[in-house]
Amino acid sequence: MAKITKHVIDGLTKRAKDYFVWDGELRGFGVRVLKSGRVSYVVQYRTGGRVRRNTFSAVGTMTPDEARKHARELLVAVDKGGDPVADIQAQRRTPNLAAFCDQFLSDHVAHRCKPHTERDYRRSIALYIKPHLGTFKVGDVKRQDIARLHHSLSRTPYQANRALAVLSKLFNIAEVWELRPDGSNPCRHVKKYPERKRERYLTPEEMLSLGTVLETSERDGSEPASVILAIRLLMLTGARLGEIQTLKWDYVRNGYLALPDSKTGPKRIELGGAAMQLLARAKRVRGNPYVITGMAEGEHWNDLQRPWRRIRKKAQLPDLRIHDLRHSYASLAASDGESLTIIGKLLGHTQSQTTARYAHLAPASVRATAERIADAIAKAMGLDPSLPKPANDNEVTPHAAAE
Repeated sequence: MAKITKHVIDGLTKRAKDYFVWDGELRGFGVRVLKSGRVSYVVQYRTGGRVRRNTFSAVGTMTPDEARKHARELLVAVDKGGDPVADIQAQRRTPNLAAFCDQFLSDHVAHRCKPHTERDYRRSIALYIKPHLGTFKVGDVKRQDIARLHHSLSRTPYQANRALAVLSKLFNIAEVWELRPDGSNPCRHVKKYPERKRERYLTPEEMLSLGTVLETSERDGSEPASVILAIRLLMLTGARLGEIQTLKWDYVRNGYLALPDSKTGPKRIELGGAAMQLLARAKRVRGNPYVITGMAEGEHWNDLQRPWRRIRKKAQLPDLRIHDLRHSYASLAASDGESLTIIGKLLGHTQSQTTARYAHLAPASVRATAERIADAIAKAMGLDPSLPKPANDNEVTPHAAAE
């Protein structure tokens, strides 16, 4: 066997059957000549008791030296315990991202995620992921592809970050299902855009305006009773929209709601007297298990956003979102001096930092607490805590200022 060179290749002729010519310098490297006369470079090795062979390039695309170098790299990988031909075959069988998204939604999301999460995943996949990356093989997606998609959505940073989060989960599952190597998630190190947390709370005047519109709408029948009941319960409980929208009569207890499932798992929502009265007066529909009954038989009310837009327009609150009712409930609790621990319990937060956004709303209660503690310590020290306090925060004695 001679070393494969351009001269050797040029001297090859076609035969009645395919045949191989092996290189005399690198064992396992050669060329394959088809009966049509087409010549391609090939690498062959044995692993696990079987022969692996890969035709990797047509003659003319690579020079013999370039092909020999590529074959040597594959054979070195074999010496290290790899099976590059099997890896290449597996890559060819890997689905494109569009097909994998469908499998991800049906085999993972549908069984592991809550309905609202599934809706968000489907939306990001349909609007952003499939159109940009759907034709890519799952194993071929690189970090630069993810970064390019993320950057294309920079004008809507919230949507960009949600799409990035869905992609990250998608590629984590691809690793679990052995469609990508462990630790190869291309979303790693793609930095999210900053998101400005919206702080919108109802003032007492706005709360009165909204309550008046709800009362008028109830009286003249301009809005369905289910819609009005839902908004009032949201205002009085601080619950999430989905928790009230899908609330069943079976969850209603004496003084609280026992939700078997929520965003944070099983949850108890305490009810004040006003909320209990609303539920006591609410009309039950025979055969419908839901408190907020919908138009279809046996279903809950599905779309509160449309009637909400009409109601907030009448109340002259065009920027108020339904979720802001939850924020307003928490802000009132904070302003009334409730601790962040209690507020977190009321809202069903599982992490303290989620509740911490309301800390700045209770300066008066913090000062009152500080004064009570200082007074108690002063009494324990035998000092008189009843000395007159400064008229304002900036008023100090000359002696204190000098110090």
